[in-house]
Amino acid sequence: MLRSLVRLAIAPNVRGKPAVRFRWLLPGVLGAALLSFPVDASELRSWRFDANRNRLDFVTDDAVQPRAQLISNPTRLVIDLPGVKLPRPTLSQSVGGKVRSVRIGQFSPDMARIVVELAPGYTLDPEQIKVRGATANQWSVELPTPQPIPQSSGAETESSEGEEVSVAGGASSTGSAAQDGPLLEGIRVTQDGIFLRMAGRPTEVEIDRPPSRDQIQISLEGTTISSRLSQRTFAINRFGVRRLQVSQAQASPPVTRVTLSVASNAPDWRATVSTGGVALVPSEGVAATIDPASQTPAGRPATAANQVATIQSVSLEGNQLLIQADQPLSHSGTWERGTGAYRITLNSARLSNQVRGPQLLPSSPLLRVRMRQQDPRTVIILIQPAAGVQVGALSQVSNQLLSLQLQQSAIRIIPPTTGTPIPPPPNRNPITLPPVTSNPPTIPRRNNSRFLVVIDPGHGGPDPGAIGIAGLQEKGIVLDIGNQVTALLQQRGIDVVQTRQDDRDLDLEPRVRMAEQSRATVFVSIHANAISLSRPDVSGLETYHYGKGERLARLIHSSILQAVGPRDRGVRRARFYVLRRTSMPSVLIEVGFVTGREDASRLSDPAYRSQMAAAIARGILQYLGQ
Repeated sequence: MLRSLVRLAIAPNVRGKPAVRFRWLLPGVLGAALLSFPVDASELRSWRFDANRNRLDFVTDDAVQPRAQLISNPTRLVIDLPGVKLPRPTLSQSVGGKVRSVRIGQFSPDMARIVVELAPGYTLDPEQIKVRGATANQWSVELPTPQPIPQSSGAETESSEGEEVSVAGGASSTGSAAQDGPLLEGIRVTQDGIFLRMAGRPTEVEIDRPPSRDQIQISLEGTTISSRLSQRTFAINRFGVRRLQVSQAQASPPVTRVTLSVASNAPDWRATVSTGGVALVPSEGVAATIDPASQTPAGRPATAANQVATIQSVSLEGNQLLIQADQPLSHSGTWERGTGAYRITLNSARLSNQVRGPQLLPSSPLLRVRMRQQDPRTVIILIQPAAGVQVGALSQVSNQLLSLQLQQSAIRIIPPTTGTPIPPPPNRNPITLPPVTSNPPTIPRRNNSRFLVVIDPGHGGPDPGAIGIAGLQEKGIVLDIGNQVTALLQQRGIDVVQTRQDDRDLDLEPRVRMAEQSRATVFVSIHANAISLSRPDVSGLETYHYGKGERLARLIHSSILQAVGPRDRGVRRARFYVLRRTSMPSVLIEVGFVTGREDASRLSDPAYRSQMAAAIARGILQYLGQ
C-alpha cells in the first residue's frame, strides 16, 4: 500500500555542513512522483505528513513550543513555530483526498508556519486534534478523519459575553434546515436591535402593524420554530419593546410569527436577512417585505451608487468584532494566503478621521487589527487571530452594523513528558523558566501576618501570552517579576500565594479559586501588553481595576512610575475575568509592551525587571500599611 511520507537523506553541502534533502513519495495511479529540496540542518531538521495515519511529524534542532489554530473557508490547521527559520519562503506537498496539501512558510522573521489545508467541503473536530511533544524538539500533530461540513450550519456563533435571551445549541430534533426548511433557533438582543438566529433562510419576511399600533408582527414564511426553542415569550424592555412573543402561525406551508409589544407612539421596525438569521432594528420608515435573494426591503430605495458610508467605529465586544457605519454597508471577507490574516473589504466606504481600532489586551482573541483606506471608496480591515482562535461568520446584523464572530479552538497542546523541558526560543527571551512540576502550588494559612497577598503571573505553559520584538514572550517576563515580588513581600513578613511558580498552564478560573480559598487580602495579576509589531512606537504602563481595587491600582501604578519611569498610559477600569470574579481588591498590571521598541528593550533586562518587581511590592506594602 502506498504511503505519503518523507525520506531523509544527508549529504555534505558546499560549505562542508550537512544539508538535508527531503524526498516526497506521493501516491499516484502509476507510481510515485518525486520532489526534493534542500533545508539547512541548523533549523528545521525534518518533517513529514503520513496521509494514511493523518499525522504530521516534525523535528527541529532546538526546542520549540508550537501554537495551533483551526481556520475556515477553506478549513486549515495552522501550526506556528516560534524561533524557527526556513532557508526559502515556502515548502509544500500536495496530498490529495480529504487533505489537499501541507505547506511550510516563513510567517515572520522569527516564526515558521505549517498549514495543513483540507479539501473544500471538509472540516476537523478541533477537540480531537492533538499536538504532542515526544521531546522539546520532536513533535507530532495527530488529526482525526476529516468530516463533511454540514450544509445547514448557518447558525450564528454566540458570544460568551452576549445578551442572549434564548440559545438553542446543536441541531434541532425536528430535523435539519436542509431537510425540513428554515428553523428559528434563538432570540438575541444586540446593541442596536434584535437578532433572530436561524438555520436556513426564510422564503419571505413580512412586517405588519395593526391600526392600534401597539404591536409589530414579523412573519417568517417557510420557517418552523425549532423544538429546542422551548421559551416563546421574552421580556425585552429595550428600544421601546416591552415583550417579544414567538408563535407558529401556520403549519403548512409553515409560517413563524414574531410579535413585538410596543407603545403606540414607538417607531416602526425594519428587518434585514443576514448570515445566520434576521436582524430587526428600529426605523422611522416601514419596511414592508424583504426579498431574501437581494436582502433589500421591497419598496425601500437602494443606496445611491455615489453614496459613501463612513466607518464610525471598529470595536471588540467579547468574542465579536463589530464594524459600525452611518449608512448601509457592502462587504466581503476572505483569508489572505500570504499573510495569514483575515481580510474584510468594505465597498463604497471611507474611514472616519476619528475611528480607532480596538484596544487589544493579552487576553483578547485578536493579535492585531489594521485598517486602511485602499482607495477613496474602499476600506480594508485586516485581522490576525490569536493562537487557538477561530474566525467565524461575517454577519450583517443590520444595514449599518457588521459582526465578525470569534471563538476559541479546542486544540490540545500536549507538552513532552520526557526529555528537556521546553525553553523560550534561543536568544529570543533571556528569562530562564524553571521546569514544569506536577504538584499544584500550596495554599498557605496565615501565620503571624494579618495579610495574605495573591501574586498572579499571567499565561504559562503552552500559552506564551503576547509575543513581541525578537520573540520576547510575556509568560517569562511576568513569571520572573512575579517570583521577585513574592520574595520581597515574604521578606517583609507578608504571606503570599503565587498562582504559578513555573512554566505551567493555568486557566483563569483556578487563579480566582486560589484567591478565594486563601481568603486573600488583595489579588495582583501581572501581565505584559502588546499591539501590532508595526507599531514599535507604542510603549507604556497600564494598570486596571474593577471597583474596589482602584486605590490599590493607583498606589502600585504611582510606585512604578516613580521607580522606573515608563510612559504613563493611565489607571483604568476593566471587566477582566480575574478582576470581576475576585471578591477582594484586585488589580491587573500591564508592565509594558513587548511590541514596543522602548519597553521590549527594558523588559529584556533582568535588572529592569528587578526594579519593576520592587516597585510593585512597594505599592502593595503601601496599600497594606494604610
